[in-house]
Order: sequence, then structure tokens, then C-alpha cells
Amino acid sequence: MPAWKPIVGKSFTPAKFDDYVHTLQWTAWRPSFIVLHNTAVPALKDRPNGFNAQSMKDFVSYYRDEQKWSAGPHLFVDDSNIWVFTPLTTPGVHSPSWNNVSLGVEMLGNYDTDAFASGRGLQVRKNAGAAMATLCSVLGFQPGPTIIRLHKEDKLTTHKCPGKNVIKQKVIDEVNALILDRHPGEHPIP
Repeated sequence: MPAWKPIVGKSFTPAKFDDYVHTLQWTAWRPSFIVLHNTAVPALKDRPNGFNAQSMKDFVSYYRDEQKWSAGPHLFVDDSNIWVFTPLTTPGVHSPSWNNVSLGVEMLGNYDTDAFASGRGLQVRKNAGAAMATLCSVLGFQPGPTIIRLHKEDKLTTHKCPGKNVIKQKVIDEVNALILDRHPGEHPIP
């Protein structure tokens, strides 16, 4: 089993996440794009209060002890917070073909059945979009179909993550709008 990478295990509001990411230095590893996931299990109904510190410990047990992975995804996003799991400046484990070249963003919910355009699912979508806008801005990414990818686009993935209710172009459009709104001048978008 590869050595486990210690987690960050901290939660942030979108604004505080933006502040946090602006303090990071990508010197040893730099991702090329972002992969969007959904947890499926748990679904929104399984976590009525979102994630907490115990959730992060449970994910460590799952990824390290059960899956025998060296890390997990970089972020877990719920309807209240953005949780940093695997350090953003190191490779994580989340998508078979893309672990060494991408950031993994897990959204709480099963978006084959959970709504992504209303209720708690909409708030998860907004927080995930805010996280991706920050990451794109800081890393100099222009959000598009090769920069924001869905897990199911990995040819080695065996399931339809992040679910049929996640429309890729809508996510990309929202991330671009957030960058223009929150980070003017930092990342020009044609």
C-alpha cells in the first residue's frame, strides 16, 4: 500500500476558501484541469447537515483503509462549506486516468436523483462553482470543456458520476461568470 498523504481537513466558506487558495504555492506539482464528482453515497438526504470533521475522518478510513489508496479527492463540497481534504498542491486519488494531472472536487449528493437546480443541490452547485472559480483564477485556467471535466468522461471510469442532473456547459458558464464577477482582471476571458 502506498504511503497515505495526511489530509488538510479544514472547511471554508467560499470567500475564506478564496483567501486560503491565494496563499498556496504550486511548486512541486501543478494540476492541468479539474474533475467534478458527486459522492452518490452519501446523498443529500443522508447528510442533512452536510459534512463535518467526523465525515473527513470517515473518508480517511474509507480511502486509506478500505480502498488502500494513497490519498482521496482534493475537495468535498456541501451546501454550507468547501472542505479541503487532500492538499491542493499535491496529486490526489479520484479519477483513474487523471489522478496525477487534475484536482478532484467531490460534491455531496447523488445527482442522478438529487436536484441540482434547486434546494440544497443548488447550494452545493453554487459552492462547487465558487471553489472551481477560485482554482481556475489562481491557476490561470480558462474554464472550458478541457479544464472542467466530469468524472464520467474518464475512459477508465465505470459509473456516470457526477450524475445526469449535472449539465457540464451550465457548470462551465457559471464558473466563468463567477470569475468575471469575483476576480476581474485576474483572469481575462474572451
